Amino acid sequence: MKAMARISILLALAVMLAGGAHHRAVLAQSQDQNAPSSPSVADRIARVEQGLLPPVVIKGRPEPPMKLADRMAFYKVRGVSVAVINNGRIEWARGYGLADVSENRRVTPETRFQAASISKPVSAVAALHFVEAGKLDLDRDVNDYLKSWKVPENDFTTKEKVTLRRILTHSAGLNVHGFEGYEAGKPVPTLVQVLNGEAPANNAPIRVNLLPGSAFRYSGGGYTVLQQLLIEVLHEPFPQMLQQTVLSKFGMNSSEFSQPLRPDWRKLAAAGYQADGSPIAGKYHTYPELAAAGLWTTSSDLARFAMGIQAAYAGKSPAVISQKMAQQMLTGQIGPVGLGVALDGSGQALRFSHSGGNAGFQCLLVAYAHTGEGAVVMTNSDRGGELTNELMFAIAHEYHWPGYAPQERAVAKIDTSVYADYVGRYLAPGGVVIAISTRNRRLFAQATHEPEFELFPESATRFFALVKDNEVEFKRGSSGKVEVMEIHQGAQRFPAKREQ
Repeated sequence: MKAMARISILLALAVMLAGGAHHRAVLAQSQDQNAPSSPSVADRIARVEQGLLPPVVIKGRPEPPMKLADRMAFYKVRGVSVAVINNGRIEWARGYGLADVSENRRVTPETRFQAASISKPVSAVAALHFVEAGKLDLDRDVNDYLKSWKVPENDFTTKEKVTLRRILTHSAGLNVHGFEGYEAGKPVPTLVQVLNGEAPANNAPIRVNLLPGSAFRYSGGGYTVLQQLLIEVLHEPFPQMLQQTVLSKFGMNSSEFSQPLRPDWRKLAAAGYQADGSPIAGKYHTYPELAAAGLWTTSSDLARFAMGIQAAYAGKSPAVISQKMAQQMLTGQIGPVGLGVALDGSGQALRFSHSGGNAGFQCLLVAYAHTGEGAVVMTNSDRGGELTNELMFAIAHEYHWPGYAPQERAVAKIDTSVYADYVGRYLAPGGVVIAISTRNRRLFAQATHEPEFELFPESATRFFALVKDNEVEFKRGSSGKVEVMEIHQGAQRFPAKREQ
């Protein structure tokens, strides 16, 4: 679920993926001991680095090859870490670019990044471990376990209860999509202050405002309730609990739920960067919401996590969760959502995934349940989400992953004179203005602080960008003039009103 990152519709929409010459980034590459030096693997790495793919391609129009160096420069991504799983092992892992520009420190496979929301599936596996140990029940009211803080009761909770299963599948009716974190030097709230939305917490109170079990709605707030639940039931600090239960057993020795970051890891940690390439103040934010966003790790360790799930699913490693529980985890609970992960494909092509986005960090994990394949891409940039997708498509293409390829779209033949009706400025949610212009019988859009990108016609009123699941539709009012540009992102709709 790409939405399982810190999603901005404007960031997702306002991206130009067309080919072209860009300034080449200065890349620093290093290969870890897991990466064999055989020419076949070296050739595969080279093809991935030279063959990034956009999420959407136009039917009948071959895409020029895109190089990782060029795309890093285009998106102003300072550093990237990649680990590729093949035949049930890490075939190669590499670092590219800079972990910290001010220190001229390169990314290596040992560089720690914030995993952001990929913390959630790790936390989910810990919860499932304790379900099997008889400490928790997937379908029992969580307030039966919570003592010092409880989910406030209201009209919704009198009808349906918040349960662990519903928290793990984002269907508990809990609010608060994600968290901003706290700048270095700023006060950091306690977990209970976060749950109550009390100063210095910067989030709304975490409450049920949708009938539990009625619908999927992504909630970092729900995983913060999970964090409180595990602490109260196990009577142990969350970082140590996760270290003993999941991280150490999966061999994730370069990972820790460390917030704030432990001092001896600072020279190993990537600094975060904003969309324009400027640094995050203090290098990175602190996230007391550990279960939702607090893991520091490497791409190789996240690959080991994925392999741990694959091994459990195959019945080869019951140390953390059993085969039966792993199978339940990778079974759709509410739509294509498993217990802590997104699901796609079926049969041998079944795969699980999770993306993540904290301030200055974007990352993506994709792995197949049956075939021992997968990859992790981590970046230290707010624009890294687009790059992780392009790089993941390149890996999927090189390794022939089933069912994982750019979406092919056809361009409709229309009377382009209608473009003149769409030209103008549209105010989107969040106060961002999207300017629509036309030239040479082509339509373009440009959002605030973003590069211009082309819109391709699906019909005379509906257009798509070269970004999967992102479309716009121009709608006329009673006067016959275009008044609204509706942004379509997956199943969601966002109206952008035309300025007069």
